[in-house]
Amino acid sequence: MALTRAILIVAGLPLLAVGAAAPAAAAIKCQDGNQLIQGNWMATPYCQDKLLAEVANARGFKTTFAAIRNNPNHKKELCRFLYSDIRVQMTCLDAGVPEYFGGGAR
Repeated sequence: MALTRAILIVAGLPLLAVGAAAPAAAAIKCQDGNQLIQGNWMATPYCQDKLLAEVANARGFKTTFAAIRNNPNHKKELCRFLYSDIRVQMTCLDAGVPEYFGGGAR
């Protein structure tokens, strides 16, 4: 019985080492609103939201990345003030800011 338990423990150690290394390799890398995907930098909503949080904090707004990701209205509110910053214009357009009402039809 003890020998079987020892064999199971030794056999499970490599699996434990692989499981511990996986989360570190799975971290999302963002740079200027772009995400590193298979060696290429691509704009993704996740990294764009991270950039919006960075720009907002740099411009004096107190916000977090989680608040932007979890509340689309908070994102729109920030975009109403930050739309003129070229770094976040595409992010804000995707969020629906600026909002044009009526569309010229009357």
